[in-house]
Amino acid sequence: MKNCPACKSGSIKSFFKSRDYFLSKEEFLVEECNECGLRFTNPRPGFSEILKYYDSADYISHDSSRKGLLTWIYTNARNYMLNKKFNIVSACSKGKHILDIGCGTGEFLNICKSRGFESYGVELNEKPREAAIQNYGLEIKKSLDDYLLEDAKFDCITLWHVLEHIHDLGNTMHMVKQLLKPEGSLIIALPNSSSWDAVHYGQFWAAYDLPRHLYHFNKSSFAKFAGIHKLKIIKILPQVLDSFYISLLSEKYRTGKNNFLKAFLNGAISNFYARKQGNAYSSLIYILHA
Repeated sequence: MKNCPACKSGSIKSFFKSRDYFLSKEEFLVEECNECGLRFTNPRPGFSEILKYYDSADYISHDSSRKGLLTWIYTNARNYMLNKKFNIVSACSKGKHILDIGCGTGEFLNICKSRGFESYGVELNEKPREAAIQNYGLEIKKSLDDYLLEDAKFDCITLWHVLEHIHDLGNTMHMVKQLLKPEGSLIIALPNSSSWDAVHYGQFWAAYDLPRHLYHFNKSSFAKFAGIHKLKIIKILPQVLDSFYISLLSEKYRTGKNNFLKAFLNGAISNFYARKQGNAYSSLIYILHA
């Protein structure tokens, strides 16, 4: 790409080179836009090519059957966060129609459904999509276009660590705004590439997750991105637990082995500085209105 995928500026510079430490071990370049500050993977695999970088039984986001300590930590943290996510949605949504984009195997939507929400999802990958349908009886589409064809409208649309994976940012945001009711809430969770743990681990920071993460936002670049799409940030909330899990993976990427004590310490340090610096946590939840 010769232009920034967010603001379309042609003024971009190299930020650093890093690797896909999770799977392929291939090297990728991260560049930064001089205008809006967005960091992005460039060049990046195409829409069809990138699927192979998700093709691993160890990709925990789509596989709840894996064993091991990392999976146990992730699963328990995820179960805790499912209730936190629902509470956020319940507090900011004025109605009961919710759409979760990148819903995976449907655990979050199932909680919403069990608590009175009409729950719908979008999931590109067939295996988690079918699991969500079969296990929870959810209505899950392959594409946002399917809901546009039905002229659906939602009180709340969520993207929990999904926006950073989407190739066509502009078209996706255009469709999201079409599907959102006039007073609806948009909730987007993202890694924060300016957090203490991101700076500390540098190219080994697990939340860069190259090349699966195409974009690497911080608060400033996301605010500019929201402004481009005429979205107003109403509130920013922390995901406090993310610093611990990300530090654990980052330690493994940097040293080749798990170091739980050091990861816990660095996660705690990251959260300490995040509070001092004004909500600069490892991951952030943005609540927006159109």
